[in-house]
Formats: sequence, C-alpha cells, structure tokens
Amino acid sequence: QAKQKEKVTDGLILHSDQGTQYTSQPYHVLTNEYNITPSMSRRGNCWDNAPMENFFGHLKEEYLRHFKKTTFKDTEQLIDEYIYFYNYERIQLKTRQTPYQTRCLSS
Repeated sequence: QAKQKEKVTDGLILHSDQGTQYTSQPYHVLTNEYNITPSMSRRGNCWDNAPMENFFGHLKEEYLRHFKKTTFKDTEQLIDEYIYFYNYERIQLKTRQTPYQTRCLSS
C-alpha cells in the first residue's frame, strides 16, 4: 500500500516475521515487482523482531486502545499521528530523549 501512495526508494528492505502472508508466493511476487527485498526473522527467534514488537505494543497500549473501532482511513491517520509522536515527542526511558534526538546526536 505504501508503494501505491508515494514513491518508495528502490532497494527498500521490508522486515517481517515468518507469518504465512510473508512467506506466500503472491507476497514475494509483489515485493519483487517493486524492487523490495523481503527480510524475515529466524524461525523461532523472537529477538530478531523485538524492536518492532516493542513499538507495536506501545502503539496499541498507549494510543489505539483509547479509540473505538474506526474506518481504515481513520485508523491510518491515527497510526500516522502516533508514529510522529513516537519519533519526535515521546521520550524513551533508556536514552531520556526522543528517537529523533538520538539519531541527530549519532550522526
């Protein structure tokens, strides 16, 4: 869906777990069509995907659970708002700064 909405940099790597939708033939045909390299966690190793699992846990617990069921478009907007909040406003416990601040200091 992201590829249809806007230009995505060629050579994009899309990481996922080994769910059936990500190991299916249609998924691999689609990623190949858009020059997207699929990347998957190792089987049975939850630590490979821990950062994303952590993010989605925060998204659900801190934000989405406060809203009643909405349309796809409304949910998409809520997720966009949370991603902005998470990257630019939400202070991380470990670093005591936002992810954006952490990236700026490391570059």
